[in-house]
Amino acid sequence: MKKSLIAAAALLPGAAMAHSGHEVSGFISGLAHPVGGADHLLAMLAVGLWAARLGGRALWLVPLAFVATMVLGNALALSGVSIGFTEQGIGLSVVALGLLLALAARFATPTCMAVAGGFALFHGLAHGAEMPLSASGFSYAAGFVLATLGLHLAGVVFGKLGTEAKANLFSRVTGGAIALTGVAMVAA
Repeated sequence: MKKSLIAAAALLPGAAMAHSGHEVSGFISGLAHPVGGADHLLAMLAVGLWAARLGGRALWLVPLAFVATMVLGNALALSGVSIGFTEQGIGLSVVALGLLLALAARFATPTCMAVAGGFALFHGLAHGAEMPLSASGFSYAAGFVLATLGLHLAGVVFGKLGTEAKANLFSRVTGGAIALTGVAMVAA
């Protein structure tokens, strides 16, 4: 029963995109992009986890800086700006954000915002460069912003589960795994 429900749900976005005149395909494409690749997925979860461990105002300012700069990167890409090492920057973001978690790195909130935003620029450039030609830029951006916020929120929730000691251990171990996965991505 579960397998047939999952299979049916997987077909729904395709059915929705079959109708012309709707912006669903751009929105769905944008929504799927951050969760469709391990590099984006891990970096965005790591930002949420890191924000949770930092706490205070960083809890919402670090993810907000990431999203805002990612949107800027998307706009730059749609304007024709490209950076030759975007994919390497994304891979480096996975490694660095994982290490920041594993080492329980703490800096002033503006510094953490700058780090998150610096990496987000690469993610935004990739989103813009990979936008389907038939998609509306606005609906596509709305989709990837919503997915990114959801991934950040998931990271925050996981980063706050259990006692402080358990949450810290979880974040450190998860950060190490994210960093190692990032190293494998960069090396591939």
